[in-house]
Amino acid sequence: MKFLHLADLHLGKRVNDFSMIEDQEFILNQILEIAENEKIDATVIAGDVYDKSTPNEQAVSLLDSFLVSLSNLKIKVFLIAGNHDSAERLSFGCRLMEASGLHISKAYDGKIETTALEDDYGKINFYLLPFIKPAHIRSIFNKETETYTEAVNEALKQINLNKNERNVLITHQFVTGSSKCDSEDFSVGGSDNVDSWVFDDFDYVALGHIHSPQKIGRETLRYSGTPLKYSFSECNHKKSACLVEMNEKGNIKINLIPLKPLHDMREIKGKFSDILTGKEAGVKNSSIEDYLHITLTDENDIPDALARLRLVYPRIMKLDYDNERTRNSLSAQMTVSLQKKSPVEIFSDFFETQNGNSMNENQYNFINNLINSILAKDEHSSSVE
Repeated sequence: MKFLHLADLHLGKRVNDFSMIEDQEFILNQILEIAENEKIDATVIAGDVYDKSTPNEQAVSLLDSFLVSLSNLKIKVFLIAGNHDSAERLSFGCRLMEASGLHISKAYDGKIETTALEDDYGKINFYLLPFIKPAHIRSIFNKETETYTEAVNEALKQINLNKNERNVLITHQFVTGSSKCDSEDFSVGGSDNVDSWVFDDFDYVALGHIHSPQKIGRETLRYSGTPLKYSFSECNHKKSACLVEMNEKGNIKINLIPLKPLHDMREIKGKFSDILTGKEAGVKNSSIEDYLHITLTDENDIPDALARLRLVYPRIMKLDYDNERTRNSLSAQMTVSLQKKSPVEIFSDFFETQNGNSMNENQYNFINNLINSILAKDEHSSSVE
Protein backbone atom coordinates (compact mmCIF):
# COMPACT_ATOMS: atom_id res chain seq x y z
CA MET A 1 0.00 0.00 0.00
CA LYS A 2 1.20 3.48 -0.84
CA PHE A 3 0.08 6.68 0.84
CA LEU A 4 1.15 10.32 0.91
CA HIS A 5 1.98 11.88 4.26
CA LEU A 6 1.13 15.59 4.28
CA ALA A 7 0.71 18.09 7.11
CA ASP A 8 0.62 21.79 7.96
CA LEU A 9 -1.08 23.03 4.79
CA HIS A 10 -2.08 26.24 6.64
CA LEU A 11 -4.65 27.06 3.99
CA GLY A 12 -5.57 30.74 3.99
CA LYS A 13 -2.24 31.80 5.48
CA ARG A 14 -0.84 35.28 4.90
CA VAL A 15 2.91 35.86 5.14
CA ASN A 16 4.00 39.45 5.67
CA ASP A 17 0.61 40.59 4.33
CA PHE A 18 0.89 38.49 1.16
CA SER A 19 -1.91 35.98 0.63
CA MET A 20 -0.52 32.50 -0.08
CA ILE A 21 -3.75 31.10 -1.52
CA GLU A 22 -2.53 31.13 -5.15
CA ASP A 23 0.69 29.39 -4.12
CA GLN A 24 -1.26 26.86 -2.06
CA GLU A 25 -3.59 26.03 -4.96
CA PHE A 26 -0.56 25.56 -7.22
CA ILE A 27 1.20 23.19 -4.80
CA LEU A 28 -1.95 21.15 -4.07
CA ASN A 29 -2.43 20.62 -7.81
CA GLN A 30 1.17 19.43 -7.95
CA ILE A 31 0.46 17.00 -5.10
CA LEU A 32 -2.60 15.70 -6.99
CA GLU A 33 -0.39 15.01 -10.00
CA ILE A 34 2.02 13.05 -7.76
CA ALA A 35 -0.90 11.12 -6.24
CA GLU A 36 -2.19 10.15 -9.68
CA ASN A 37 1.22 9.30 -11.15
CA GLU A 38 2.24 7.20 -8.13
CA LYS A 39 -1.17 5.48 -7.98
CA ILE A 40 -1.41 5.97 -4.25
CA ASP A 41 -4.11 4.35 -2.12
CA ALA A 42 -4.47 6.99 0.60
CA THR A 43 -3.49 10.48 1.71
CA VAL A 44 -2.74 11.40 5.31
CA ILE A 45 -3.05 15.04 6.44
CA ALA A 46 -1.60 15.40 9.94
CA GLY A 47 -3.19 18.63 11.16
CA ASP A 48 -3.02 22.40 10.71
CA VAL A 49 -5.12 22.04 7.61
CA TYR A 50 -6.13 25.68 7.97
CA ASP A 51 -4.06 28.55 9.31
CA LYS A 52 -6.88 29.81 11.53
CA SER A 53 -9.66 28.14 13.49
CA THR A 54 -12.14 30.26 11.49
CA PRO A 55 -10.78 29.97 7.94
CA ASN A 56 -11.77 32.35 5.18
CA GLU A 57 -13.96 31.40 2.22
CA GLN A 58 -11.00 30.93 -0.15
CA ALA A 59 -9.31 28.47 2.21
CA VAL A 60 -12.48 26.41 2.69
CA SER A 61 -13.11 26.33 -1.07
CA LEU A 62 -9.53 25.23 -1.77
CA LEU A 63 -9.69 22.37 0.74
CA ASP A 64 -13.05 21.28 -0.66
CA SER A 65 -11.64 21.21 -4.20
CA PHE A 66 -8.56 19.25 -3.08
CA LEU A 67 -10.58 16.62 -1.20
CA VAL A 68 -13.07 16.20 -4.06
CA SER A 69 -10.17 15.67 -6.48
CA LEU A 70 -8.69 12.98 -4.22
CA SER A 71 -12.09 11.32 -3.94
CA ASN A 72 -12.47 11.33 -7.73
CA LEU A 73 -9.16 9.48 -7.92
CA LYS A 74 -10.57 6.86 -5.47
CA ILE A 75 -7.95 7.85 -2.89
CA LYS A 76 -8.83 7.45 0.79
CA VAL A 77 -8.14 10.45 3.02
CA PHE A 78 -7.27 10.49 6.73
CA LEU A 79 -7.35 13.99 8.22
CA ILE A 80 -6.91 15.31 11.77
CA ALA A 81 -7.05 18.73 13.40
CA GLY A 82 -3.89 20.54 14.50
CA ASN A 83 -3.45 23.33 17.02
CA HIS A 84 -4.40 25.94 14.37
CA ASP A 85 -7.65 24.16 13.48
CA SER A 86 -11.04 24.00 15.13
CA ALA A 87 -11.61 20.26 15.44
CA GLU A 88 -15.36 20.80 15.69
CA ARG A 89 -15.57 22.88 12.50
CA LEU A 90 -13.16 20.69 10.57
CA SER A 91 -15.07 17.51 11.37
CA PHE A 92 -18.53 18.84 10.44
CA GLY A 93 -20.35 16.15 8.43
CA CYS A 94 -17.52 13.65 8.92
CA ARG A 95 -19.86 10.65 9.32
CA LEU A 96 -21.53 11.43 6.00
CA MET A 97 -18.17 11.86 4.28
CA GLU A 98 -16.89 8.43 5.36
CA ALA A 99 -18.95 6.90 2.56
CA SER A 100 -16.73 8.80 0.11
CA GLY A 101 -13.54 7.55 1.75
CA LEU A 102 -12.89 10.75 3.70
CA HIS A 103 -12.09 10.05 7.35
CA ILE A 104 -11.85 13.15 9.58
CA SER A 105 -11.18 12.87 13.32
CA LYS A 106 -13.72 14.46 15.63
CA ALA A 107 -12.65 16.64 18.55
CA TYR A 108 -10.88 14.36 21.03
CA ASP A 109 -13.37 12.81 23.47
CA GLY A 110 -11.25 10.03 24.94
CA LYS A 111 -11.54 7.75 21.92
CA ILE A 112 -9.08 7.52 19.03
CA GLU A 113 -10.87 6.86 15.76
CA THR A 114 -9.60 3.90 13.76
CA THR A 115 -10.02 2.78 10.19
CA ALA A 116 -8.54 -0.39 8.67
CA LEU A 117 -7.53 -0.80 5.03
CA GLU A 118 -6.33 -4.02 3.42
CA ASP A 119 -3.68 -4.92 0.88
CA ASP A 120 -1.90 -8.11 -0.20
CA TYR A 121 -0.23 -8.39 3.22
CA GLY A 122 -3.38 -7.96 5.33
CA LYS A 123 -4.73 -5.12 7.46
CA ILE A 124 -3.25 -1.69 8.00
CA ASN A 125 -4.81 0.17 10.92
CA PHE A 126 -4.92 3.97 10.75
CA TYR A 127 -5.32 5.71 14.15
CA LEU A 128 -6.37 9.37 14.15
CA LEU A 129 -5.27 11.42 17.18
CA PRO A 130 -5.81 15.19 16.79
CA PHE A 131 -3.80 17.77 18.71
CA ILE A 132 -4.33 17.34 22.46
CA LYS A 133 -3.14 19.00 25.66
CA PRO A 134 -2.82 17.71 29.24
CA ALA A 135 -6.04 19.61 30.04
CA HIS A 136 -7.97 17.30 27.69
CA ILE A 137 -6.83 14.22 29.61
CA ARG A 138 -7.55 15.79 33.00
CA SER A 139 -11.05 16.74 31.88
CA ILE A 140 -11.99 13.47 30.16
CA PHE A 141 -10.38 10.89 32.44
CA ASN A 142 -10.30 12.92 35.66
CA LYS A 143 -6.63 11.97 35.92
CA GLU A 144 -3.81 14.23 37.04
CA THR A 145 -1.71 14.94 33.94
CA GLU A 146 0.99 17.59 33.87
CA THR A 147 3.08 17.00 30.74
CA TYR A 148 2.30 16.52 27.08
CA THR A 149 4.16 13.20 27.16
CA GLU A 150 1.82 11.96 29.90
CA ALA A 151 -1.20 13.23 27.98
CA VAL A 152 -0.34 11.53 24.69
CA ASN A 153 0.73 8.34 26.44
CA GLU A 154 -2.58 8.17 28.31
CA ALA A 155 -4.52 8.71 25.08
CA LEU A 156 -2.59 5.96 23.30
CA LYS A 157 -3.12 3.54 26.19
CA GLN A 158 -6.82 3.52 25.28
CA ILE A 159 -6.00 1.70 22.02
CA ASN A 160 -6.26 -2.08 21.97
CA LEU A 161 -3.25 -2.34 19.68
CA ASN A 162 -2.54 -5.56 17.79
CA LYS A 163 1.23 -5.47 17.41
CA ASN A 164 1.14 -8.31 14.88
CA GLU A 165 -0.66 -6.04 12.42
CA ARG A 166 0.67 -2.91 10.73
CA ASN A 167 -0.31 0.23 12.62
CA VAL A 168 -0.13 3.84 11.47
CA LEU A 169 -0.64 6.73 13.89
CA ILE A 170 -1.56 10.19 12.62
CA THR A 171 -1.02 12.90 15.21
CA HIS A 172 -0.05 16.55 15.64
CA GLN A 173 2.44 17.20 18.44
CA PHE A 174 5.90 18.62 19.09
CA VAL A 175 8.18 15.61 19.57
CA THR A 176 11.37 16.10 21.60
CA GLY A 177 14.40 16.45 19.36
CA SER A 178 12.69 18.05 16.38
CA SER A 179 14.06 21.24 14.79
CA LYS A 180 11.80 24.30 14.66
CA CYS A 181 11.59 27.37 12.44
CA ASP A 182 10.11 30.87 12.77
CA SER A 183 6.65 30.09 11.32
CA GLU A 184 5.74 27.63 14.11
CA ASP A 185 4.06 28.03 17.49
CA PHE A 186 5.78 26.48 20.51
CA SER A 187 5.99 26.91 24.26
CA VAL A 188 8.89 28.53 26.07
CA GLY A 189 11.23 25.97 27.60
CA GLY A 190 9.78 23.10 25.59
CA SER A 191 6.85 22.48 27.94
CA ASP A 192 4.79 21.11 25.02
CA ASN A 193 7.37 18.43 24.13
CA VAL A 194 6.30 14.81 23.71
CA ASP A 195 8.99 12.16 24.23
CA SER A 196 9.32 9.86 21.23
CA TRP A 197 9.14 6.59 23.21
CA VAL A 198 5.35 6.89 23.48
CA PHE A 199 5.15 6.05 19.75
CA ASP A 200 7.38 2.95 19.84
CA ASP A 201 4.58 0.44 19.15
CA PHE A 202 3.53 2.00 15.84
CA ASP A 203 5.00 0.96 12.51
CA TYR A 204 4.72 4.46 11.07
CA VAL A 205 3.93 7.74 12.83
CA ALA A 206 2.72 10.54 10.53
CA LEU A 207 3.49 13.72 12.44
CA GLY A 208 2.34 17.27 11.92
CA HIS A 209 3.27 20.55 13.70
CA ILE A 210 6.93 21.06 12.70
CA HIS A 211 7.44 22.80 9.37
CA SER A 212 10.82 21.30 8.47
CA PRO A 213 10.67 17.77 6.97
CA GLN A 214 12.59 15.45 9.27
CA LYS A 215 12.75 12.08 10.97
CA ILE A 216 12.94 11.75 14.76
CA GLY A 217 15.34 8.93 15.58
CA ARG A 218 13.96 6.26 13.27
CA GLU A 219 12.94 6.70 9.64
CA THR A 220 9.29 5.89 10.37
CA LEU A 221 8.73 8.56 13.04
CA ARG A 222 8.54 11.53 10.73
CA TYR A 223 7.35 15.08 10.08
CA SER A 224 6.39 15.69 6.46
CA GLY A 225 6.90 19.44 6.90
CA THR A 226 4.91 22.13 5.12
CA PRO A 227 4.49 21.86 1.35
CA LEU A 228 5.45 25.55 1.09
CA LYS A 229 7.92 27.88 2.82
CA TYR A 230 6.12 30.12 5.30
CA SER A 231 9.05 32.07 6.80
CA PHE A 232 12.49 33.19 5.72
CA SER A 233 14.03 30.78 8.23
CA GLU A 234 12.82 28.09 5.78
CA CYS A 235 14.68 29.47 2.75
CA ASN A 236 17.04 26.49 2.61
CA HIS A 237 14.36 23.86 3.27
CA LYS A 238 13.77 21.27 0.58
CA LYS A 239 9.98 20.89 0.57
CA SER A 240 8.59 17.55 -0.51
CA ALA A 241 5.64 15.17 -0.58
CA CYS A 242 6.40 12.18 1.65
CA LEU A 243 5.48 8.95 -0.14
CA VAL A 244 5.22 5.94 2.17
CA GLU A 245 5.11 2.41 0.79
CA MET A 246 4.09 -0.25 3.31
CA ASN A 247 4.82 -3.83 2.38
CA GLU A 248 4.85 -6.72 4.87
CA LYS A 249 5.29 -5.75 8.54
CA GLY A 250 8.71 -4.22 9.11
CA ASN A 251 9.22 -3.36 5.44
CA ILE A 252 8.51 0.32 4.84
CA LYS A 253 9.99 2.44 2.08
CA ILE A 254 9.97 6.25 2.16
CA ASN A 255 10.46 8.49 -0.85
CA LEU A 256 10.58 12.27 -0.53
CA ILE A 257 9.29 13.69 -3.82
CA PRO A 258 10.45 17.31 -4.34
CA LEU A 259 7.83 20.04 -4.63
CA LYS A 260 8.47 23.10 -6.78
CA PRO A 261 6.65 26.26 -5.59
CA LEU A 262 4.99 28.83 -7.80
CA HIS A 263 7.16 31.48 -6.10
CA ASP A 264 10.24 30.56 -4.08
CA MET A 265 11.30 32.39 -0.90
CA ARG A 266 14.79 33.90 -0.86
CA GLU A 267 17.05 36.31 1.04
CA ILE A 268 19.28 38.81 -0.77
CA LYS A 269 21.88 41.11 0.76
CA GLY A 270 23.82 43.94 -0.89
CA LYS A 271 23.92 47.58 -1.90
CA PHE A 272 20.73 49.18 -3.22
CA SER A 273 22.17 50.03 -6.65
CA ASP A 274 23.53 46.50 -7.18
CA ILE A 275 20.24 44.85 -6.24
CA LEU A 276 18.18 47.28 -8.33
CA THR A 277 20.28 46.64 -11.44
CA GLY A 278 20.63 42.90 -10.83
CA LYS A 279 24.40 42.98 -10.25
CA GLU A 280 24.18 41.44 -6.78
CA ALA A 281 25.02 37.72 -6.90
CA GLY A 282 21.92 36.74 -4.95
CA VAL A 283 19.71 38.45 -7.52
CA LYS A 284 21.23 36.53 -10.41
CA ASN A 285 20.20 33.25 -8.78
CA SER A 286 16.70 34.47 -8.05
CA SER A 287 13.54 34.98 -10.05
CA ILE A 288 12.11 38.49 -9.89
CA GLU A 289 8.79 36.82 -9.03
CA ASP A 290 10.14 35.18 -5.85
CA TYR A 291 9.17 36.28 -2.35
CA LEU A 292 12.16 38.26 -1.14
CA HIS A 293 13.74 39.48 2.07
CA ILE A 294 16.19 42.16 0.99
CA THR A 295 18.84 43.49 3.35
CA LEU A 296 20.55 46.70 2.20
CA THR A 297 24.15 47.32 3.29
CA ASP A 298 24.22 51.03 2.37
CA GLU A 299 25.33 53.18 5.30
CA ASN A 300 22.67 55.81 4.52
CA ASP A 301 18.95 55.13 4.18
CA ILE A 302 17.76 55.11 0.57
CA PRO A 303 14.69 57.32 -0.07
CA ASP A 304 11.64 55.26 -1.14
CA ALA A 305 13.81 52.15 -1.31
CA LEU A 306 10.94 49.66 -0.97
CA ALA A 307 8.73 51.33 -3.59
CA ARG A 308 11.59 51.61 -6.05
CA LEU A 309 12.70 48.02 -5.58
CA ARG A 310 9.13 46.73 -5.93
CA LEU A 311 9.02 48.16 -9.44
CA VAL A 312 11.52 45.41 -10.29
CA TYR A 313 10.72 42.82 -7.59
CA PRO A 314 6.95 42.97 -6.90
CA ARG A 315 6.97 40.33 -4.14
CA ILE A 316 9.37 41.90 -1.64
CA MET A 317 8.05 40.79 1.74
CA LYS A 318 10.66 42.37 3.95
CA LEU A 319 13.25 45.14 3.63
CA ASP A 320 15.83 46.07 6.25
CA TYR A 321 19.37 47.40 6.66
CA ASP A 322 22.60 45.90 7.92
CA ASN A 323 25.12 48.67 8.53
CA GLU A 324 27.06 50.23 11.39
CA ARG A 325 24.03 52.17 12.63
CA THR A 326 21.68 49.17 12.75
CA ARG A 327 24.29 46.94 14.39
CA ASN A 328 24.83 49.48 17.18
CA SER A 329 21.05 49.79 17.62
CA LEU A 330 20.63 45.99 17.75
CA SER A 331 23.30 45.72 20.44
CA ALA A 332 21.44 48.24 22.60
CA GLN A 333 18.13 46.42 22.05
CA MET A 334 19.65 43.09 23.07
CA THR A 335 20.90 44.62 26.31
CA VAL A 336 17.42 45.92 27.14
CA SER A 337 15.86 42.59 26.16
CA LEU A 338 18.17 40.64 28.47
CA GLN A 339 17.31 42.96 31.35
CA LYS A 340 13.62 42.10 30.93
CA LYS A 341 14.12 38.31 30.88
CA SER A 342 14.31 35.99 33.86
CA PRO A 343 17.49 33.90 34.36
CA VAL A 344 15.74 30.69 33.27
CA GLU A 345 14.49 32.38 30.07
CA ILE A 346 18.03 33.56 29.28
CA PHE A 347 19.35 30.03 29.83
CA SER A 348 16.55 28.60 27.66
CA ASP A 349 17.56 30.90 24.80
CA PHE A 350 21.20 29.89 25.24
CA PHE A 351 20.33 26.17 25.30
CA GLU A 352 18.29 26.46 22.10
CA THR A 353 21.06 28.37 20.33
CA GLN A 354 23.64 25.74 21.29
CA ASN A 355 21.53 22.63 20.63
CA GLY A 356 19.11 23.61 17.88
CA ASN A 357 16.05 22.68 19.97
CA SER A 358 14.49 23.74 23.24
CA MET A 359 14.82 21.97 26.58
CA ASN A 360 12.40 19.18 27.39
CA GLU A 361 10.17 19.29 30.44
CA ASN A 362 12.64 17.56 32.79
CA GLN A 363 15.55 19.74 31.68
CA TYR A 364 13.51 22.92 32.06
CA ASN A 365 12.34 21.95 35.57
CA PHE A 366 15.89 20.99 36.62
CA ILE A 367 17.38 24.32 35.48
CA ASN A 368 14.48 26.30 36.92
CA ASN A 369 14.85 24.62 40.34
CA LEU A 370 18.64 25.00 40.24
CA ILE A 371 18.49 28.72 39.45
CA ASN A 372 15.82 29.32 42.11
CA SER A 373 17.98 27.45 44.64
CA ILE A 374 21.03 29.59 43.81
CA LEU A 375 19.02 32.81 43.98
CA ALA A 376 17.52 31.75 47.32
CA LYS A 377 21.02 31.12 48.74
CA ASP A 378 22.17 34.54 47.52
CA GLU A 379 19.21 36.21 49.20
CA HIS A 380 19.90 34.33 52.42
CA SER A 381 23.58 35.34 52.39
CA SER A 382 22.67 38.97 51.81
CA SER A 383 20.24 38.96 54.73
CA VAL A 384 22.86 37.44 57.07
CA GLU A 385 25.38 40.11 56.15
